[in-house]
Order: sequence, then structure tokens, then C-alpha cells
Amino acid sequence: MKTFLAKKETVQPKWYLIDAEGLVLGRLAVKAANIIRGRNKASYTPHVDTGDYLVIINAEKVVLTGKKEEKNEYMFFSGFVGGESRRSLKLMRENHPEFIITHAVKGMLPKNRIAAQMLTKLRVFKGPAHTHEAQNPVKISL
Repeated sequence: MKTFLAKKETVQPKWYLIDAEGLVLGRLAVKAANIIRGRNKASYTPHVDTGDYLVIINAEKVVLTGKKEEKNEYMFFSGFVGGESRRSLKLMRENHPEFIITHAVKGMLPKNRIAAQMLTKLRVFKGPAHTHEAQNPVKISL
């Protein structure tokens, strides 16, 4: 019996939708990373992008446990001397709630070239409306 290895040409991605309202950020990020990586499929192959597309709505309503809302910070670096800046999670939730989920999912993907390709399959939206109605995403409840 031979081991099945998926090929790039044979992969047929599907579209899924997750409503992030009331979901814990870490648990949502794990499920999202597994879907866009293809770990939920029987045809999963580590070196081939077998993942599906994922649309996440209501990003601003994601929940964090404990005191992470006050303590978590995101560090940015401009590349110049003294160009380091930090922004609190509270501030990022007000201005860019999509970044919170994208950053968490990115941290759960492998650290290689294929991860950047996988991350393009993740679409995060601030409110309940999204621009991918034509793809008919299947709603997933976590």
C-alpha cells in the first residue's frame, strides 16, 4: 500500500464562514489555522497547500480570557534606530480588529514559505458583512 500525497493540481478548496462573536481568540485561531492549512482533510499533505478558504466575520466581538485585554501589546518596528512602537490590544481592537485574529492565526502556521501562501486564504472582516457572498461559504459553528 502506498502513501497518498496530494498534488497542487488535484486540490479543490472550499469556502467556510465563521462568526467570531463570543468566541475565545486562541480557540478560534487554532480552528482557523487548521482549516486554511488543510489539517481537517483526509488528503492533508504537509508540503502542499491543501487548505480551504476561510471568512471570519465580527472580528471586534472576539473574547479574550483573563487580563489579556489590558496586558497584551503588539510590537512594531520601522527598521530605523529607535523605531520601535507598542500598541495595546485595546487600541488595536478599536482601530484594526482584523489584525488581532490575523496575527493569532499567523502565529499558529508553520514558519516557512508556504505559510504566507496559506495566510492569503484567510479573510477577516470587522462587522457582520463580508464581500464573499458569491463564493457561498458554508457556515461553521465552533
